[in-house]
Amino acid sequence: MDLAFVESPVQLLNVLEWAHAPALPAIPAQPGPGAARTPAGRHGDLTVVVLSPTDPMSRGQLRRMVELARDEGITVRWQEARGGADAVVRTVRALGPVLRRAERIVIGDPFSRYVQLLLTLVGTRRLTVVDDGTATMEFVAQLTRGEPLVRWHRRGRRGPRELLLAPVSAAARRRLTPSRCREVELFTAMPVEEVPDGITVTPNRLRWTRSRFGPPRLTRGADLVGTSLVETGVVGPEQYLEAVASLAGAHGATRYFAHRREGTDKLHRLAAATGLEIVRPDLPLELIARRGPVGRTVLSFPSTVVHTLPLALAGTGVTVAVCDIAPEWLQDTASPRAQGFLAGVTGTARHVHRLSAPA
Repeated sequence: MDLAFVESPVQLLNVLEWAHAPALPAIPAQPGPGAARTPAGRHGDLTVVVLSPTDPMSRGQLRRMVELARDEGITVRWQEARGGADAVVRTVRALGPVLRRAERIVIGDPFSRYVQLLLTLVGTRRLTVVDDGTATMEFVAQLTRGEPLVRWHRRGRRGPRELLLAPVSAAARRRLTPSRCREVELFTAMPVEEVPDGITVTPNRLRWTRSRFGPPRLTRGADLVGTSLVETGVVGPEQYLEAVASLAGAHGATRYFAHRREGTDKLHRLAAATGLEIVRPDLPLELIARRGPVGRTVLSFPSTVVHTLPLALAGTGVTVAVCDIAPEWLQDTASPRAQGFLAGVTGTARHVHRLSAPA
């Protein structure tokens, strides 16, 4: 039995993509869109465990993704995994039987402390990591350099919680390192150039998304994709508001697809200042765009979608454009790695147009 742990809608989408993708040989880098399809899938006895988050937007999107997964014949367990130590204990106890039967573990976020804890409880020889956005790029880089697993937007200093969980993180990192007795696969749409020896890289070409949705109807205007850079403390709220207004005005954007972590007050300010229609997607943007309608141009700041939307929208005539983050937009609280990481997200994106940061 294959057992997948997901905590976000995008992770569940990519587990679906993995389940329907052919098993391919290892490759060194990301392929382009439009590659020939292979009919063979590889999902059989797969159970997906949703470690449910607490924020309403994520829960709502996950509920919709669960419906799609069950329509595909995949078993899904919804686990209320948050709410203190008692919830963690209940979750571990409830998952004990399936953990023991699992032949392969599939995870979407190797940085998740929850997932790291669960990894220490399994002895399976086969592990797969699917995309949880651009964090995949940092995960591969840290694994290659032998560094502790730390999210890119976190500052270098570790607090008491991180120090307490350091042994769990270290044990999980060892489980994610391939060896003679452990196979590790990376299923990704992100660009990966340097991969640790022994990891098999399988390209995520969003075949399932393209086969189930679209092609979309195109509108005349442009659409703008929101980010959580303000919420993660990377970009200042005033600078972000000004950048969105400038970008929307320059390219005639009419709609703003909100990130699931963006707050209501922030979105009200954006709407009042820019006149943009705020859209709260009920599914990951790759599915929303593929289902349509979608603008002929989709504008984004550095984020996952500058890598995934060109794959999802291949052959539709949609142009994806990415706007750089100017150094002066960064908060004092931003990680020292933020500028370099964001520049890397933009610089490695294929099949997108590059836009300079608004003055």
